[in-house]
Amino acid sequence: MPIYAQAEGYCPDVVKSDNANTFPLDYNARQNNPHLFHLVEIAHFTPSVEELLQGNTSQKVGPDLDYTLNAYPNHPRALNALVGLAIKGKTNHPDGMKYTVECYFQRASQIAPDDPIPHLVHGNYLAKTGKDNEALAEYQAAEKLDPQNANLQYNMGLLYFNLKQYDQALSYAHKAYDNGFPLPGLKQKLESTGQWKDSPPQQNTAQ
Repeated sequence: MPIYAQAEGYCPDVVKSDNANTFPLDYNARQNNPHLFHLVEIAHFTPSVEELLQGNTSQKVGPDLDYTLNAYPNHPRALNALVGLAIKGKTNHPDGMKYTVECYFQRASQIAPDDPIPHLVHGNYLAKTGKDNEALAEYQAAEKLDPQNANLQYNMGLLYFNLKQYDQALSYAHKAYDNGFPLPGLKQKLESTGQWKDSPPQQNTAQ
């Protein structure tokens, strides 16, 4: 049983504190109190926690990761670590954490509705767990907030490829690569199925 056992589905809303000295706080405003943010990372979100090796305040990773995400619900690296811990443990309620994975992402979006990263990371989690349609919805939510994010465009291309929507996969591949995304995997997937086409040359509209 998780250390912080809660009724399944329990997920309290999170409200961003107006006081830079009181949690929870928006990760994107961490510069308002860099000392406090530094203390959280030193005491709880250590490299060993991020790499899922061991906790810092206990042997388990979960309690320190939980503390970090309650302090900064939209902490992007902590959300990535949450995804890794959930997949590693094959559970949506990792040991030592108060809430389910879905709850942490819900709270991340509540504290920073304009932050696209929680939607992107949540989409990655859903895609990795075979929930392609739900992943697409999260990616689309992120796209509305940050339409030029090459990492997002690449992941959307991969998802469309898995859904066999090859025209969309190609379109997002072109967007990602035009925006400088470095990994060739999506292009290689499209090439292997005969779906890759080079993007048309940009027309010079200058007079």
